[in-house]
Amino acid sequence: MTVTNYPFGMLLLAAGSFGLAVLVGDTLRRRMRPLYDEERKDFDIVVSSTLTLLALLIGFTFSMAVSRYDQRKTYEEQEANAIGTEYLRADLLPQVRAARVRELLRRYLEQRIAFYTERDRARALKIEAATSARQHELWSAVLLAPPAEVTIGQALATAGMNDVLNSEGYTEAAWRNRIPVAAWTLMASIAVVCCLMLGFGARRKDWRMLLIVPIVVAIAFFLISDLDSPWGGAIRVAPQNLQSLADSLPHRG
Repeated sequence: MTVTNYPFGMLLLAAGSFGLAVLVGDTLRRRMRPLYDEERKDFDIVVSSTLTLLALLIGFTFSMAVSRYDQRKTYEEQEANAIGTEYLRADLLPQVRAARVRELLRRYLEQRIAFYTERDRARALKIEAATSARQHELWSAVLLAPPAEVTIGQALATAGMNDVLNSEGYTEAAWRNRIPVAAWTLMASIAVVCCLMLGFGARRKDWRMLLIVPIVVAIAFFLISDLDSPWGGAIRVAPQNLQSLADSLPHRG
């Protein structure tokens, strides 16, 4: 459990840390001799270069977060397509088995929707465990008959169920594909250094100006964390395709 799982906590922590860094820099400036004009020119170049590096890192990290968010959306769509296709392929099975498969798929679909809508990570993990058990039932329901009795319809139904199970695995992998902690650490360290230098290089103490960069950078951290976190925050992948599929299915097999 890290702060990156809680975007609003990330916002508060980042704003407080960067604001404190500016305060420390301003305190050092008042306790040390002022910079000479020649030194200030070099100092301004260093500050500008560091801020540019920070902007590049934020841009690259934001791009990583967006790609991961888009990947989660793509896999949600693929899950819905796989489940819907298998629901139709169940007609290729014997009548009793077909009814059993359709009923299990409806229950499985409810669990997948619950997984996407659940905000508590602990409960989401319990849903994952229940989903795993449901997958075993689904696979058992479409197991092929002895080789001599296998039909094309049974083979297609089995392949479709394999797609259903694989799509859920891809989704789980995508939800765990997060921005590395090392990237967060590097970006936060450079942001702290930038804020420290801004406070140190200020010509006068004007908190309205000194706090602009810390607040803006903290908001950027919040947005990146929100996109990167599957469970927390305001920007989440909604199970629109799964819900649409659930609404389109008949209540009885």
